[in-house]
Amino acid sequence: MKHIHLFSYTALVAGFLLTGCSSSTTTEDTTTTTQTVEANMGRGLELANLDTTVNPCTDFYQYANGGWIKNNPIPASESAWGSFNELADKNNAVLREILREASSNTTAPKGSAAQMIGDFYAAGMDSVAINKAGISPIKPELDKIAAVKTTDDMIKTVADLKTKGVSGYFTMYVSQDDKESTKYALQASQGGLGMPDRDYYIKTDERSKGIRTAYMSHLQNMFKLMGEDEATAQKKAKTVMDIETRLAKASRARVDLRDPYANYNKMTIQEFASKNPNLKVSQLLTGMGAQAAKEVIIGQPDFFKELNSMLKSVPVEDWKTYTQWHLARTAAPYLSQQFVQENFNFYGKALGGAKEMQPRWKRVLRATDAAMGEALGQLYVQKNFSPEAKKKAVEMVNNLQEAFKEHVRELDWMSEATKQQALQKLGAFAVKIGYPDKWKDYKGLEVNRDSYVANVMRASQFAFKDNIGKIGKPIDRTEWFMSPPTVNAYYNPSMNEIVFPAGILQPPFFDPNADDAVNYGGMGAVIGHELTHGFDDQGAKYDFEGNLKDWWTKEDLAKFNERANLVAGQYDQYTVLDNLHVNGRLTLGENIADIGGLNIAYTALQKALEKNNPGKIAGFTPEQRFFLAWAQIWRINARDEYLNRQILTDPHSPGRFRTNGPVSNMPEFYKAFGCDQGDPMFKAEANRINIW
Repeated sequence: MKHIHLFSYTALVAGFLLTGCSSSTTTEDTTTTTQTVEANMGRGLELANLDTTVNPCTDFYQYANGGWIKNNPIPASESAWGSFNELADKNNAVLREILREASSNTTAPKGSAAQMIGDFYAAGMDSVAINKAGISPIKPELDKIAAVKTTDDMIKTVADLKTKGVSGYFTMYVSQDDKESTKYALQASQGGLGMPDRDYYIKTDERSKGIRTAYMSHLQNMFKLMGEDEATAQKKAKTVMDIETRLAKASRARVDLRDPYANYNKMTIQEFASKNPNLKVSQLLTGMGAQAAKEVIIGQPDFFKELNSMLKSVPVEDWKTYTQWHLARTAAPYLSQQFVQENFNFYGKALGGAKEMQPRWKRVLRATDAAMGEALGQLYVQKNFSPEAKKKAVEMVNNLQEAFKEHVRELDWMSEATKQQALQKLGAFAVKIGYPDKWKDYKGLEVNRDSYVANVMRASQFAFKDNIGKIGKPIDRTEWFMSPPTVNAYYNPSMNEIVFPAGILQPPFFDPNADDAVNYGGMGAVIGHELTHGFDDQGAKYDFEGNLKDWWTKEDLAKFNERANLVAGQYDQYTVLDNLHVNGRLTLGENIADIGGLNIAYTALQKALEKNNPGKIAGFTPEQRFFLAWAQIWRINARDEYLNRQILTDPHSPGRFRTNGPVSNMPEFYKAFGCDQGDPMFKAEANRINIW
């Protein structure tokens, strides 16, 4: 879904020595047991996580997390391991019991949530039946591809496969019109690649070359699993790589995809068809069930220009090969063990660095959540999210919004006219907490225990039909784009809404019984982050009604961009691997949201402390606990492969810089830990960055 600004790392689918500083923490204080600290501070903030051989004013991330980093190696089945993974594991334990219970119940009424998630999970866990079936579940689709004779035939086949969730060619979906947020619009954008980003096909460094070599081997192995001999598999692999490389070269870079104006190119269906005659637009849309669309918003016209040219110049046989690959690639995680293993060998090992697969139950659980997240989520929140927790979370959001309003009113760089527009937008934010007010109805979705792949494809068809069916309908403002158990949060500028699933409203991010300092440093900063997304370099381009519209004075916008450029420059300096740096432009929105969110949460905490200030706990002041809570939610150990992929594709900075980047701009942090001129974490006043 376009425009959704996540809090945590994007998933394939979701992440210091006291000596020499004037901190009030003493040696005696730091001998307090972890259990006592947990009891007093709230779950999620632990002394055992600290590395007190490091000065917090030298490297706060290492000070707050060094103990955890040392004692928590990455599990063999993971590419990275951090607080998000730990919380997801806790949620998964709850979900697993729900699914076990549902799958053991063979008498649940047909069409009920229990029947659908139970049968879906049971089919996915039946490895004997899945292995026995081999490639046969997708044989009918492969036969359709094999029967293709012409480009017209190919377009019909592609349209049908798109409705079943098969990747390839391009991306098409329905969402709000950026400039008319009260209307749904058909959207078409670049896609069609088997690797995560265009840069994997184009970059000439040794790491990228190595990944391309691994990808070629993977393609060959997949074609051999589909029955091809060695020579044919090699030839087909080269065909796929050639097609995808051309598509990659015609694709925009991720930084360029962040400009909503440049990626808004609205035209009539007739105009789109006339510009791209080889795409057979009318036939394509009819096959996808989108024939009711009168207009389409094209994200990247040059990509479709190249695709249109390729549909004429590339032989149909080559397109058949490319389509076979994308069908197999999409289905591989749900097929027999040979396909699952080969899929993991590239996407898990080569791209992510994982040493072994996650257990089947975790993979099937994730697929169940993707297919019927609200059916599963409804049962999850009954067990794991109390009305009291929701009430406390709503209270925190209200406090953060008030703190943000105060920040806006006190800005010294923004004119009164623009401040009033910003306050209007802030006041119009919709807030969703925990779970939907209206649960999604899965009526019409056929789920049984006969075939895992068939269930996945039918669920994809159901979701696709639901999405395409929005054309011409009023905007559904009750809709959620994450399931309740998800450990993440998002801001949607077209809805002007912030959304916090029950999955993230858990320790260490949030505990309704915890110390305010810990909650505001954790969940409070998450809330502040999402609020700030409405005013980052992308969100600030949308008005209070969710329309892409210029609401700034020219002078204020120039001042905002000047400050945003400073943020990009700061993060550009951070080195991740060898000479691989954080991309300050790709991560700009997230970094602005981190800096703003932490500042806003700090203000909200101060207001809470006016009512109830418990003082030091285990030797840490409320302000110290606040910053420690922020740092500890970003604790993570990550493999080099994961970091390489994150830098190329993820708009979020690595955890170390999400911790140190914001606090290094905050005099409140310096005061809390006694940092002064000459300390690495300290910036001279003229160099500190704070937009919101």
